[in-house]
Amino acid sequence: MNYLEPVRLWLLLGAAGLAAAYVVLQRRRQQYAVRFTNIALLEAVAPKRPGWRRHATAIAFLVAIVGLVVAFARPTHDEKVPRERATVIVAVDTSLSMIATDVAPSRIAAAKAAAKSFVDQLPAKINVGLVSFDANARLDVSPTTDRAKVKKAIDRLQPHEGTAIGEAIFTSLEAITQQAVADDSATTVVPARIVLMSDGKTTVGRPNDEGVAAAQKAKVPISTIAFGTDHGEITVPQEPLPVPVPVDSSALKDIADQTGGSFFSATTESELQKVYANIGSSIGFDVEQREISTWFVGLALLALMATAAMSLTWFNRLP
Repeated sequence: MNYLEPVRLWLLLGAAGLAAAYVVLQRRRQQYAVRFTNIALLEAVAPKRPGWRRHATAIAFLVAIVGLVVAFARPTHDEKVPRERATVIVAVDTSLSMIATDVAPSRIAAAKAAAKSFVDQLPAKINVGLVSFDANARLDVSPTTDRAKVKKAIDRLQPHEGTAIGEAIFTSLEAITQQAVADDSATTVVPARIVLMSDGKTTVGRPNDEGVAAAQKAKVPISTIAFGTDHGEITVPQEPLPVPVPVDSSALKDIADQTGGSFFSATTESELQKVYANIGSSIGFDVEQREISTWFVGLALLALMATAAMSLTWFNRLP
């Protein structure tokens, strides 16, 4: 917890002083009572003493003072606030290597399931677009808040030959720019991110470095997720033996590191879903300081009402 006016917390010394004065006065009261030589007579003639009830009333009163001082210092706490007009492009690798089954039931099936989970977890006001890429990169769904449309397009993805990661980055950036123009916010900084999912090796199209340079210029982070393991294999008709398709994590990590995104490596569908949840929370919200003075004002009011109730009940007067 932070405070907008922390210097006002020095007033807590006043509350501490009141507490110390109360303790001193109680001790003096006890010392005065002991001066009577006949304690038995004193207990017989004196009215019943309130004992702990007096202390309970004093403690409630001090709690009210402390609550008011803290409220006066204007406390704040971190609160997640959904971003407005943010755009996220999900870029999914649909190359033939994604049919490898080292991620059950297959890399592409796991990617589809996790991608739909990710889309569901994003705040409703965030625009989500879908890019698929193999030998070519395609904008399958322009950025939209229609989650059902995006998920249906994810279900329709099919694998083809080739992997063009660089082209996927350029296509994603173009979609982000078009969305900014459509929202009449081309001159305003709008939060945007690309989430790129691949097993990591570009074989056609513009190289990764060109796409990274374009993302850096646009100040769009690219978070990457490496699918599969080093032991992935696929079977193709023109090859008599299985073809090794090891994941190229280093290429994807370089993309994330150079653009300010995050790199994740997942080998199972459940791990991929956790990865998407982490990316979703980092994309979808800003952390803002929210003032919570009213919480402490409420606490102080409750303490004051408790003080008044105890004083009326036990001593027939208000404090």
